[in-house]
Amino acid sequence: MDSPIGPLRIVEQNGAITQIEFTPFHDADGRVRGAQADSEPVLVEAVRQLTAYFDRDLKEFDLPLSPEGTTFQRKVWEQLLGVTWGETASYGEIAHRLGMTNAASRAVGLANGRNPIPIVIPCHRVIGANGTLTGYAGGLERKQLLLELEQDALF
Repeated sequence: MDSPIGPLRIVEQNGAITQIEFTPFHDADGRVRGAQADSEPVLVEAVRQLTAYFDRDLKEFDLPLSPEGTTFQRKVWEQLLGVTWGETASYGEIAHRLGMTNAASRAVGLANGRNPIPIVIPCHRVIGANGTLTGYAGGLERKQLLLELEQDALF
């Protein structure tokens, strides 16, 4: 789908979203992909919800998700779902929500960077402890645009 942050590829398996990819797409990365099937109901709904999100008409996604990752990564991604529209959290705050100390911030950051379903699992909302924008798989410019999209202060 086209979006304000560039084309997105949404991947579905067994009725659940498994990936959302930013361009440039990397087909030779070992991830399983089938033929393009834009009419799959979960993909149609994902495009509808993402379009509403970019139009600022949707603040919370309701999609079946099936991200693949380690147990720790899935725990981090679950915590990201608790960082709501317009909010941010630091890597240390996510570590604390997992019952860990700030020493786990780096591990949280690594798991955050491996999130296969960005935007819907809002890894863009995680920032450095000092409030700075830190790494983002889609690039810092996309992260900044997503965070600006979610600011209601002027609207």
